[in-house]
Amino acid sequence: MPRPFRMSGLTLLLAALAGASVAHAAEDADTKAARTEAQMTHAERMRLLLGVMPVAALPTQVEIPPDTPAMAGYVAGVPRLGVPAQWATDAGLGVTNPNQGRPGDVATAMPSGLALASAFDPDLAQRLGATVAQEARAKGFNILLGGGVNLTLDPRNGRNFEYLGEDPWLAGVLAGHAIRGTQGEGVASTIKHFALNAQETLRLYADAVMDEAALREGELLAFQLGIEIGQPASVMCAYNLVNGHKACGNDHLLNTVLKRDWGYKGWVMSDWGAVTDAGFINAGLDQQAGSQLDRQAWFGAPLQQLIDAGKVAPDRVSDAVRRILRSLYAVGIDTAYAPQPIDYAANARVALEAARAGIVLLKNDGALPLAASALEGKRVLVVGGSADFGVLAGGGSSQVTPSNGAPRVVGGRADDIMGMFTRQVFLPSSPLAALRAALPKAQISFQSGYSPEVGAAHAAKADLVLVFANKWEGEGQDSGSLALPQGQDALIAQLAAANPNTVVVLQTGNPITMPWLADVRAVVQAWYPGQEGGQAVADVLVGQVNPSGRLPMSFPHDLAQTPRGALPGLGLPPRTPVQVPYPEGSDAGYRWFARTGQAPLFAFGHGLGYTAFSHSQPWARQGDAVELGVSVRNDGARAGADVPQAYLVARNGQQLQRLVGFRKLTLEPGQQQQVSLRVDPRLLADYSAGGWTVPAGRYTFAFGKSASALGPTVELTLPAMRLKP
Repeated sequence: MPRPFRMSGLTLLLAALAGASVAHAAEDADTKAARTEAQMTHAERMRLLLGVMPVAALPTQVEIPPDTPAMAGYVAGVPRLGVPAQWATDAGLGVTNPNQGRPGDVATAMPSGLALASAFDPDLAQRLGATVAQEARAKGFNILLGGGVNLTLDPRNGRNFEYLGEDPWLAGVLAGHAIRGTQGEGVASTIKHFALNAQETLRLYADAVMDEAALREGELLAFQLGIEIGQPASVMCAYNLVNGHKACGNDHLLNTVLKRDWGYKGWVMSDWGAVTDAGFINAGLDQQAGSQLDRQAWFGAPLQQLIDAGKVAPDRVSDAVRRILRSLYAVGIDTAYAPQPIDYAANARVALEAARAGIVLLKNDGALPLAASALEGKRVLVVGGSADFGVLAGGGSSQVTPSNGAPRVVGGRADDIMGMFTRQVFLPSSPLAALRAALPKAQISFQSGYSPEVGAAHAAKADLVLVFANKWEGEGQDSGSLALPQGQDALIAQLAAANPNTVVVLQTGNPITMPWLADVRAVVQAWYPGQEGGQAVADVLVGQVNPSGRLPMSFPHDLAQTPRGALPGLGLPPRTPVQVPYPEGSDAGYRWFARTGQAPLFAFGHGLGYTAFSHSQPWARQGDAVELGVSVRNDGARAGADVPQAYLVARNGQQLQRLVGFRKLTLEPGQQQQVSLRVDPRLLADYSAGGWTVPAGRYTFAFGKSASALGPTVELTLPAMRLKP
């Protein structure tokens, strides 16, 4: 059985801190932070502003206690004042073990962010956030580097799989609930990467260019919603530039938008290697994290020199320290905690639930679900995707060492600190084994897919072909195209030509093109489904689970349908500055398709199931807020979950499209239920002149099953409204 990692000295440290916290239990976090900061020496204040990555491969001048384990980030505490050290872990998809620096330590590997987004379920997001936080806290970590909310602005971005899709309302709501779940377990969370971190190519030198109104209505709205709902302890700024200024030294983003307009009380930490100047502190950066990955520890001696020269005010240092302290106190990481054993079996069940909920049935002409009785004695051929072993995971800092067995690593060494950016990891959850268990009387065989001709020869003699196709994506690199790599499109085409009864299962971190779509009977999008993904895929294929996932991003036919056919900077030498214009502004994804009148391959919000739902009797009213409603009925013969989606489709006769609400609900056959949605007024507004304006006039809303499959509409006349930034 896997064992939870134990950190020596943690219990004694937290017990010592408990006395200090109990004495001031009645204080609010801001008051307590101000009181603690006032008692600090200057050296103690400076200590909180500089973080390091305590792994053997990255030496540091910062003194690190000898029992400190390998982790993403360490910031020294102030024991005499009861201020704990900050022990941070990458944990967007589960608690990571960087460079395998904690031998034997494992964690529950959750499905990708896109899989979670496909569930359209804030409650599930909150449970996932809580589950990962419970493991993190049991291992001794008190900072979770999660909360990824960057919108999909390019379908080739290598980190899209970590995030939550293309829509600000969906992404912001889900991120906020995940953060709420995390911090409810007494673990501080970030929200990241602020902002416009939309491509990995030349990510340290790419200048994302977008006008203010579009930025506020799109990506920044997702962050704003996530912050309002989740109240994250910290905002992590991004690697890239935004409108000519480094995101971590961007006065407008950090001081004006985040701290002034939104009134954010937490602290801003840098991404690892994103700081190039000690003067970033005046632009709103509060803490340099992972400083060994920067050219120098800017918030060490260089910052002290600026303070001595009068270029950084002591009050700014105090403000940064108070922001850190108030977040630690607000979450409660200074309180005593006795490490608890981790129930990996229970957490695996959460991972399985999330994987099932995130699988999207893109196409089905009746091939699915697979009936065990119909396949008795039949020959089923499973091809490709390493489906005999497990399921694919994304690359980069989010890689998790799973709790259910040793993964298969392709390329790079598991103990190489940079290997996480180049190696493919397969988690040991075999779809083949799960299918054999679910269909015990079928004759199920496996072909690797290495030779399309061999696969096609076997396919011609099978009654059913299930082909698994993978596309690995990862931090630090983008895709050059939307095609499946390594000849998999040709493989699928040959298999389908040999056997028209072919079903495709996709494990990808982005949309792909599908030149073979018309020739296969069904397509299942599994994303990167986490350590229980093999079971989840089999459950959907055989109908044990009625699929309910919906696409959180549009699938274009090809790159010609997107705002940028060529990826800016692709192929240029390292450290080359490049501008990345976003002329679509806030009209990303499905909004771009609506604006340009194009039809995507598969629309945002699309997803099929094994039953049918109808929407009727829409209504709209305005009280203290705009409310919309619709009646949802399960017209099929199976229980299942529907995701009715509400869109603003016209305003004073002007056509536009914005998701303004969604709800996931499960209905029995014949059951009908009323759904009501409360609309955030910013989704109806335009941003201009320092605030939001809802124009007076006629608003038309449509309920639909996707952005391209809209049904009943309803209209509402609204007065003009002015909202704060």
